[in-house]
Amino acid sequence: MRIPRLALMAGALASVLFAGTAHAATSSAAPAFQPALTKNPLYKTGKLGTDTCEEPTVQNGTVEEATVYFETVMVCLKKAWSPVVKKAGYGFGSPKLAVVTKVGEKTPCGRFPAGAQALYCPAAKSITVLLSPEIVEEPTNLALMVVLAHEYGHHVQQITGIGKATDAFYGSKKADKRTLDGIRRSELQAQCLSGAFVGRVWTSLGRDDADWDAILKSTHNFLDLSAIGVKVRSGADQTHGNDSNNAHWLQRGFTVQSASACNTWTAPAAKVL
Repeated sequence: MRIPRLALMAGALASVLFAGTAHAATSSAAPAFQPALTKNPLYKTGKLGTDTCEEPTVQNGTVEEATVYFETVMVCLKKAWSPVVKKAGYGFGSPKLAVVTKVGEKTPCGRFPAGAQALYCPAAKSITVLLSPEIVEEPTNLALMVVLAHEYGHHVQQITGIGKATDAFYGSKKADKRTLDGIRRSELQAQCLSGAFVGRVWTSLGRDDADWDAILKSTHNFLDLSAIGVKVRSGADQTHGNDSNNAHWLQRGFTVQSASACNTWTAPAAKVL
């Protein structure tokens, strides 16, 4: 996830993986966005560059094991995204990876916020993952890969111009409909890019399909914006999309195994609520 400025101002950041229910849209059509978002060359690059990722075995759930897991998956992510980013005409550089063990530790974008599981810092092109007790206690959970791939999706957005084109949304102090819609489209795109990676390497993982089904059925909250006057229903999420749409974009990416499935910027409003 990227942290919207409006969320920091509200002081109400909470996240693990997926979303609650967002506000209703007033139009079924997608609003107009910059070509960097709607017509990015990344969408025409085909399937990701590798179909293999040898997942490390994590048995004891130690911090050391989890760190090795993340570092190994980062290598797989580089092999998957580097060729297609270059094919799209952009330079490629891997993001930095940092692991913290408690809320409040320093990251390139300030202190790690309470409630977050992982975050991407555009300025430093870095990913920070929190090894919370829940993560350490469930070391074989596919969510480890999905959340890391989501943050890597933000990195892909950043190096292909998509991230810069969304800065106005993430930097806004106002939680208006346009801002929230833009942030949701960005976050749901990162979900789709995550799904594309997992789908591409799925056969090599040797996992049961039940693991993926469990991810699709997951439900978590990211943000509660009621502190700044936004009307939010119980369990709602204004910035990351509802459960149904998170599952929709994850599955689209998983099935197509390409960024071509992930153009959330031209999707109808109903698919980015």
